[in-house]
Amino acid sequence: MENAIEVRNLITHYGDREILKNLSFSIPKGKTTVILGGSGCGKSTLLKHLIGLLKPTSGSILMNGKDIAILDEAELDEVRKKTGVLFQGAALLNSMSIAENVALPVAEHTKLNESTIQIMVRMKLDLVGLSGFENYYPSQLSGGMKKRAGLARAIALDPELLFFDEPSAGLDPVTAAGLDELILKLRNVFKMTIVVVTHELPSVFMIADYVIMLDIGEVIFSGTIDELKASDNPRIRMFLERRPEKEAFSPDDYFRIIAGD
Repeated sequence: MENAIEVRNLITHYGDREILKNLSFSIPKGKTTVILGGSGCGKSTLLKHLIGLLKPTSGSILMNGKDIAILDEAELDEVRKKTGVLFQGAALLNSMSIAENVALPVAEHTKLNESTIQIMVRMKLDLVGLSGFENYYPSQLSGGMKKRAGLARAIALDPELLFFDEPSAGLDPVTAAGLDELILKLRNVFKMTIVVVTHELPSVFMIADYVIMLDIGEVIFSGTIDELKASDNPRIRMFLERRPEKEAFSPDDYFRIIAGD
């Protein structure tokens, strides 16, 4: 299987604290890979490395044969033109209409004329189900619509790689399921390589082809969604079965404690 990204021996520190501990894994091309794990496991830090916002202490991140961990800003900008990112809060510019938000990366990075850009904007908004909302502003949209508008902007330049940071955060179950369907559509129709950072299990089971699971800064699983479900790793079972680390006290335990046993 051809890989879109290869991470090798990635180590990251915040001050003296080691956050990512010698991570090595691959992300297959043309598939949806979910980076999974509980709060504080290092998912968001890893995503920032993959999109070039953070430099690691050591290690490499290979995209199309280039190690983005050692590229300068000008070289990184060229790589970023082939990637799209939907941030957790959509990150739309409130002073611009939805159409202007989507048009911004096209206007910044191409020499296309205005009429062509507007055609592209309408196509992207139609793709995410926002046709007719071109002139609305972010403040006039619901949370789910903002996410879709942010996605339209993320795919404005037809990226090879598409990253999602907690796409279901703050959304009701129905809206979240609709966004999952959209992710599947992008993978199936455009053969994009999609990387989703999340801890939402319903979304994972719906969209994932491949899963990388982190626990306290380490990779504890890397494989297909079926292999994840079949894993007997205690940490994975605890996460998938939504069991707390410490089982609740039984009534007998409680009475033994207050009796001094």
